[in-house]
Amino acid sequence: MSELDTLIQLLARLPGLGPRSARRAALHLIKRRESLLEPLAAALAKAAHAIRPCPICGNLDTVEPCTICRDPERDATAICVVEGLADLWALERTGIFRGRYHVLGGTLSALDGIGPEDLSIERLLARIRPGQELILALNATVEGQTTAHYLADRVAGRGVRVSRLAQGVPIGGELDYLDDGTLTAALKSRRAL
Repeated sequence: MSELDTLIQLLARLPGLGPRSARRAALHLIKRRESLLEPLAAALAKAAHAIRPCPICGNLDTVEPCTICRDPERDATAICVVEGLADLWALERTGIFRGRYHVLGGTLSALDGIGPEDLSIERLLARIRPGQELILALNATVEGQTTAHYLADRVAGRGVRVSRLAQGVPIGGELDYLDDGTLTAALKSRRAL
């Protein structure tokens, strides 16, 4: 197999890129060898050696602990639990949450054979102290809700306040286009004006 074929096959493994998109991306990189391909290859090699998971929260960074965990301005009394890094990064983009995070690495799923020992639940439980708030920012899926209930049960009686993200009608959403589950959650989570 040629180097070009290898490049295309590797690019095709990236999310959102199929074989045709991977071929286009490979051709684009090769046409811009000096300005794009070589700097990208160097950046990938550097990232592969420098980036590692934070031993505390599971975020990715080049320092241990990560920048978020070592930030003294962060509220250590609030831990936001997320399924994966994309969720952490999405919450960070808002700039609203100023506490700490914990990346579980997935959700409980009996069908997929994922149990508590497969996630970083024990590491989370070791971090929790009385008086803290545990914010469960898990997806509104059966697995996410199962994981949220499991975590709430595990921290019960430890003096920890457990909350979860609000669910319901998105900003700009029209009721006619929402599914029944979203409408039900919105009605159950309503609050006074």
